Amino acid sequence: MKKIVFLIALSLSILSCSKVKKGEFLISGEAKGLPNGKMIFLKTQNDVGLVLNVDSAKVQDGKFELKGKVKEPSMFALYIKDIQQPVPFIMESGEIVVKIDKDSIWKSKISGTDSNDYFQEFNDKSNAIQKRMVDYQNKNIQKLMEAQQKKDNLAIESLKSGYVKIQKEMDDYMNQYPDENPNSYISLLLVERLFNSQDFKYEKVKKTFENLNEEFRNTKKGKAISEKLKTIEKNMKNPAVAEKLNSLKLAPDFSAKSPNGSTISLKESMGKVTIIDFWASWCGPCRKENPNVVALYNEFHSKGLNIIGVSLDDDATKWKDAIAKDKLTWNQVSNLKGFEDPIAIQYDIQQIPTTFVLDSKGNIVAKDLRGDELKAKVQELLGQ
Repeated sequence: MKKIVFLIALSLSILSCSKVKKGEFLISGEAKGLPNGKMIFLKTQNDVGLVLNVDSAKVQDGKFELKGKVKEPSMFALYIKDIQQPVPFIMESGEIVVKIDKDSIWKSKISGTDSNDYFQEFNDKSNAIQKRMVDYQNKNIQKLMEAQQKKDNLAIESLKSGYVKIQKEMDDYMNQYPDENPNSYISLLLVERLFNSQDFKYEKVKKTFENLNEEFRNTKKGKAISEKLKTIEKNMKNPAVAEKLNSLKLAPDFSAKSPNGSTISLKESMGKVTIIDFWASWCGPCRKENPNVVALYNEFHSKGLNIIGVSLDDDATKWKDAIAKDKLTWNQVSNLKGFEDPIAIQYDIQQIPTTFVLDSKGNIVAKDLRGDELKAKVQELLGQ
């Protein structure tokens, strides 16, 4: 009996020592190497994609702390002053532990709550696959160029197939993840991504969504996905509306300054196929995708593919440095206003990377395609 009483008392003691109550969050941060007084900013995006400051803290003895209330899980990010690349995490009730790697921000670790444990595991796996893709490309780019010069189609296809195999592994991982991890908030974001897939299948997406954790389905983002599904179901029953929704949409023209100060417009950047690429130097996923876009451009530019990059940077030097480092040789423009860029607002950009594929007449025919899907669409439009 004494043993039972002791265990109950011990349990109550542990519960009473909890640093946060339900509906509250505590971010316990470790930032080794950052000087005392360095500012850490807590930010999120609003419904129109604008980045908002929520709170801030100062680093003291390599640590920082942020507290507050939270209604539902959602994506947030930590920014270190003078470093544009963020540390994304999932804001939810509980103690969230963040270990910042000041030299390689993307290597920072998050843990402490279920969603962030899932998020870290997802990042580790997807980053590992992405690294293999980049390593493969760097290792074989010279061989590919030599094979293309020699018109050695057998070697070209062999080299490409190795890359395609790794890309398929990434696509399979992201497509299967929501079904295998219904209690991960990332699954909700990946379901949202499926709406832009060339292989979108209503019944499959609906089933996957309805299998997700109820808490996530009841979030603002979850309810938006639910409304999308209802709208699609309604339109599927109305052929006239479906035909109208599927009609081509002309991409709005725009113009802005290039890195050298000249003004470049979408209209003068058009090719037989055109990709509008919204990105930024501080956007990790954008920078990781750039080698793939460079390879695509190198392969198809001579056949009619053009690209125009629209950067959501606010620092001209970092923007220009990223263009040079990533070897982006196509047209680039920016108003250096972040998510308040008038072009981003014109195209309703709520996250990056975001891409639009245009046909020869300037009609938007696809959005947010990656890897094999993007290449297949470009080949289709080029008539290959």
